Amino acid sequence: MKENKIKAILFDMDGTLMNTLDDLTNSTNYILEKNNLPKRTKEEVRNFVGHGIKWTIIRAVPKGTSEEVIEKCYREMLVYYKKHSMIKTAPYKGVKELMERLHKEGYRIAIITNKAEASAKIITEKFFGDIVDFTIGDNEKTPLKPSPDNIYRALENLGINKEEAVYIGDSEVDVLTGKNSSMEMIAVLWGFRDKEILLENGAKIFAEDVFALEKEIKKLG
Repeated sequence: MKENKIKAILFDMDGTLMNTLDDLTNSTNYILEKNNLPKRTKEEVRNFVGHGIKWTIIRAVPKGTSEEVIEKCYREMLVYYKKHSMIKTAPYKGVKELMERLHKEGYRIAIITNKAEASAKIITEKFFGDIVDFTIGDNEKTPLKPSPDNIYRALENLGINKEEAVYIGDSEVDVLTGKNSSMEMIAVLWGFRDKEILLENGAKIFAEDVFALEKEIKKLG
């Protein structure tokens, strides 16, 4: 275990570690079309994601869609996306290599995402294997980000306190998660949100690429 202040790095998944936008867009549009609803553009889906699949569906369907149809689309999306979550999805350039370096240096690594937990674990296993110590997503039991609940659950699992960890994400949800968890937070700029939105929500530390991210992690100790 490292003697430095920061011992654990907690990552968001979509837009931070993984470019999942094509598969999310294609899956969302498959479900919409299946239910005779208008499809959405990739840019629209980009702005819908971040709060979990249920919220993505709520935003993707037309206003006034019944709760019954929303729930049907959501349940179908859970099944369909789990089977189609890795067609185009891949880590952003340099991300896996960065995580491998951090792992070798002794940092504990966890992924905290609002993505359905089953899908998140499949993606984690395929691309990162035992580099990641703990993955938690939407299990329909604990509150999603920006609630700090799953952050605290990950820290407890790792045996590390919040002063020894940093949280990394790409969206306003992640910025608020850092605030609500009273943790250091680094906002990456290659993901699903523009810097202006992150600034508006209080982000203070930014990374334009993985090399800048590594430097910011090391600056924290």
